[in-house]
Amino acid sequence: MIFLCYPKCTTCRKAKKWLEAKGVAFEERDIQKNNPTVEELKDWHKRSGLPLKKFFNTSGQLYRQLKLKDKLPNMSEDEQYKLLASDGMIVKRPILIDDSIVLVGFKEDEWKAVLGIE
Repeated sequence: MIFLCYPKCTTCRKAKKWLEAKGVAFEERDIQKNNPTVEELKDWHKRSGLPLKKFFNTSGQLYRQLKLKDKLPNMSEDEQYKLLASDGMIVKRPILIDDSIVLVGFKEDEWKAVLGIE
């Protein structure tokens, strides 16, 4: 299982602490130092069943600086994938991935249900 996070992000730290407390084994990957590739993003997006917009960190500084709220609706999916792959700070986090799941953003109830944890 891969846990994509930004170590300074409080939500990521909370999710990591939760995973550790539940005994979930994972490999941590710093999204800023090792950002997702276009191929990874396409795969995760497809498998997640989520709209592509859910992969954007809409509350991030870079999202606001680039005025993506206004630009995204006019961008193709390929352009959005390239943009997401260009900088890990644009990507919503944390993301938890394995062969059968893709969880974007930490919602404890959702993670409990998907991971089958009480």
